[in-house]
Amino acid sequence: MTTQPRAAVPAAPFTVGFDLDMTLIDSRPGIRTTYEALAAETGVFIDAELAVSRLGPPLFQELREWFPEADVPRVADRYRALYRELAITGSLAMPGAREALAAVRELGGRSIVVTAKHGGNARLHLDHLGLEPDALIGDLWAEQKAVALREHGAGVYVGDHTGDVRGAHAAGALSVAVPTGPCPAGELSAAGADVVLDGLADFPRWLRAHRAAVAEGAATSA
Repeated sequence: MTTQPRAAVPAAPFTVGFDLDMTLIDSRPGIRTTYEALAAETGVFIDAELAVSRLGPPLFQELREWFPEADVPRVADRYRALYRELAITGSLAMPGAREALAAVRELGGRSIVVTAKHGGNARLHLDHLGLEPDALIGDLWAEQKAVALREHGAGVYVGDHTGDVRGAHAAGALSVAVPTGPCPAGELSAAGADVVLDGLADFPRWLRAHRAAVAEGAATSA
């Protein structure tokens, strides 16, 4: 009896989510400039260096450190207007950002950006830097990110904050963390990150190995 070779199992489509600030882009220069301009305009002291050292949570959370609660919505609107003027061109792509998005595409996947940043300002950053994910969802933080991750079927979420770890797990996704933001590697591991890379430059190699393992598992179970 001749044994027929097992047919190759086609690769399943997959989606990878990415955080924006300090994962795909270094927005600290622009955010620092914006806070300095906001302080000068309002006369309220803001420690811009401290603010940029703890990026990740929503804007309202940071503004509450410097302004009365009743003023926060108005000040947030002004911050976002200043941000569009001052912060976009000063921000840079993180090392490996373009290669990370390209690796997803080359392996047949889709990439999405899910960020706590206001969606309009996030879009300005992506367009300015020529970063082209398949979708962008803004104004979501920590566990809220799971809504978008589930909607787009993301099996992996890459971020730099423990809130990103929580968001990935809330969506049932693999948490891949990079210690390029406010949270060091040990803190990300302690928060439950499934994988901690040194930076996005390591992501394409990890993704290729991950997708190979997924394909091997699918072939074995077929």
